[in-house]
Amino acid sequence: MTLSAIALQPEWLRQVPERAGPKRLPPDARVLFTGCGTSFHAALACGPAAQALEIVLGNAPEADVLVAISHEGTTSLTREAVEAFEGEKWLVTGAPESPLARAVDHVVVATPELEQSYCHTVSYTCAIAAGRALQGENVSELPGAVERELATDPLGASKHQRFLVAGAGDDTATVLEAVLKLREGSHVAAEAHHTEQLLHGHLAAIDSSVRCFVLEGRGRGSERARDVERALGEVGCEVTVLPTTHPVVDIVRFQRLTVDLAAARGIDPDLIRWDEEPWDRARKSYD
Repeated sequence: MTLSAIALQPEWLRQVPERAGPKRLPPDARVLFTGCGTSFHAALACGPAAQALEIVLGNAPEADVLVAISHEGTTSLTREAVEAFEGEKWLVTGAPESPLARAVDHVVVATPELEQSYCHTVSYTCAIAAGRALQGENVSELPGAVERELATDPLGASKHQRFLVAGAGDDTATVLEAVLKLREGSHVAAEAHHTEQLLHGHLAAIDSSVRCFVLEGRGRGSERARDVERALGEVGCEVTVLPTTHPVVDIVRFQRLTVDLAAARGIDPDLIRWDEEPWDRARKSYD
């Protein structure tokens, strides 16, 4: 299911402008995005964002409009955040009817149906496209860009047991989502690093056993990405610097890497171990 969902992305992304329709977030409002897990990473890729729990704790920036992202519309912490927020409330989702849909003022259904794999891919990219379309971004070129990315050579599965993804600025959401995909879909130890922070102490725990990817970014960030490349090379890591264009496009290479690693290791990426003990018990131990 994960592999087919990755392939569906251009088709579903083409529907996003129509699904978002003429709806736009208030142009002069302070907008805050929120979510949990993959949906929080989508929120980060859309604009100013806060974890749903931080909103509930009262630690989020002040905002006039809250845009929640939840594919199924059932995430309990996101609903708590929405209910605690006093301003205008929006939801970007795959489910037109849900507890969260009933708690907001406006609902945008970003996908034609619910993604079946728990290792979310197409619902993530469509949520970002919808969130950005609501702010006036022209997202019509994203399907073609994703098609071209799908046609490129894959990053390639390897026997590494530990992976590292680093980046900064606009690439932060991609770094976090890439690591989440690798962990939940292929069960590898993967870690996310801010480019600059990686150069301040973290190198001590990295060696040649780690497969590394650095998102290039722009300007000074690109220069520091090259510094990271050199530093990781000095400790013997296999490291690849990847150009970045848009979070909807840049995540695709890591989605593909996840399913390639899973296939090479005989892992089903769809269920993210919810069909195994003790992970199933762990998931059922909280709401």
